[in-house]
Amino acid sequence: MGKTLVVTNDFPPRRGGIQSFVHGLVSRLPAGSVVVYAPSWDGAAQFDAGQPMPVIRHPTSLMLPVPSVTRRAVALLEEHGCDGVLFGAAAPLGLLAPALRRAGAKRIVAVTHGHEAGWAALPGARSLLHRIGDAVDVVTYLGEYFRVRLARALSAGAAARMVRLAPGVDVETFRPGAGGAAVRQRLGLDGHPVVLCVSRLVPRKGQDTLLRCWPEVLAAAPEARLLLVGSGPFEKDLHILAERLRVAGSVHFAGPVPGPDLPAYYDAADVFAMPCRTRRRGLDVEGLGIVYLEASATGLPVIGGDSGGAPDAILDGESGYVVPGDSVPAVADRIIQLVTDPARAKAMGEKGLAWVQQEWRWDLVAGRLEQLLRG
Repeated sequence: MGKTLVVTNDFPPRRGGIQSFVHGLVSRLPAGSVVVYAPSWDGAAQFDAGQPMPVIRHPTSLMLPVPSVTRRAVALLEEHGCDGVLFGAAAPLGLLAPALRRAGAKRIVAVTHGHEAGWAALPGARSLLHRIGDAVDVVTYLGEYFRVRLARALSAGAAARMVRLAPGVDVETFRPGAGGAAVRQRLGLDGHPVVLCVSRLVPRKGQDTLLRCWPEVLAAAPEARLLLVGSGPFEKDLHILAERLRVAGSVHFAGPVPGPDLPAYYDAADVFAMPCRTRRRGLDVEGLGIVYLEASATGLPVIGGDSGGAPDAILDGESGYVVPGDSVPAVADRIIQLVTDPARAKAMGEKGLAWVQQEWRWDLVAGRLEQLLRG
């Protein structure tokens, strides 16, 4: 395998599912085979010092396909002797592909997530996706939902070269017994069935649906507790909603949790629920929902919304349930089933754990990426 230049706006220490996906991919490629070009972000210097590959930071927090970024990317390709390019997200930086090809890139792979499906639905953005597809060797997709939508924006040749590449899970980090007992004790959750949601606090993720169904859950399971991990622009509205519904006493807002501490929060729960929903007429959809897989790796049954590719991360009826993300009765019903039937919850958690270990391990995903980069 030659050396690959990774050009991406999505890279830690900035938090998010795409950032975790890209970092998970590139950090598992062979030593000495990767150079990363990414934007500046608070804490980047400290983070980069601990990485197994060189990370070159752009001066600003956003990279666009403009001449200055093009020149820097071409210079890095030549300086580090890279013969391959990986775009952490196809749009918009995939528009740099022709320039990098002229500079000597022999193999170019563009990874897609959820937002490109929104691009595919808009005439102007669709034409840019079409250009990107023709300029790269492979466009990846998360699952069938996104393959169908992306293919409509690509030429027939580019669509035929699409390959599925979904994120993986570190099963040594996310596992049963990852420190949940200490979290439960610290948060006063001992003796309570705990429903967990880990996500940014934004409308698409459905934390408000969890709050709206919580009075019904409490009627069936008075000791239940809802643990919300994350931060975001929806946080104030969620606090107000919890007070209005008079459930604030059984809801714990944990705020943002550092990545190394997340496995313990999963391990502290009995059920994971994130009833995501599609918004803005299909422009705002869930890409996959790595949190469902992290929860399954920890042995939790999961409840997920039917937005975008989220159902791909759940074995419906086996590792958990897929529900209409905006249906309060449906979400309440599934939560109640699991918190009042620990045996069912345990069986579903075990099924999900086995599935993740068999299909979603990072070593398997990294192996697929290596094959794509080799061509």
